[in-house]
Amino acid sequence: MTIADPVTSAARAAAGVLAEDYGPELAAEVEAVLHARRSPGRDQYFDPVSVGSLIVAIAALAWNVYADLRKKRSQPSPDVMARQVRAELREYHSPGPDAADHIVDIVVTEVIRAAHDSP
Repeated sequence: MTIADPVTSAARAAAGVLAEDYGPELAAEVEAVLHARRSPGRDQYFDPVSVGSLIVAIAALAWNVYADLRKKRSQPSPDVMARQVRAELREYHSPGPDAADHIVDIVVTEVIRAAHDSP
């Protein structure tokens, strides 16, 4: 039995939720980013401005935040996770669009869900 990658699961689920706002092609865009993420030389074709790339980047960051917070408390709250993800995004990247806050909320929810679904 293989353990599902929570970043992949969360990114796919978030794309499903956000497709209403960004269009049905969002799922394919996220899949392309996830595939590129696993491929050697992935940075060569990485598109940092696409919504799919943003979702996958936030999912990876949110998973790291979740894992760190999980060491400190039994179950990190979505609000605490979202605040920390937003703070880290602002620290390392220029401020994104206002929609990034909505994306963070969706991705954090899906990361927590993926963590609970993992064996």
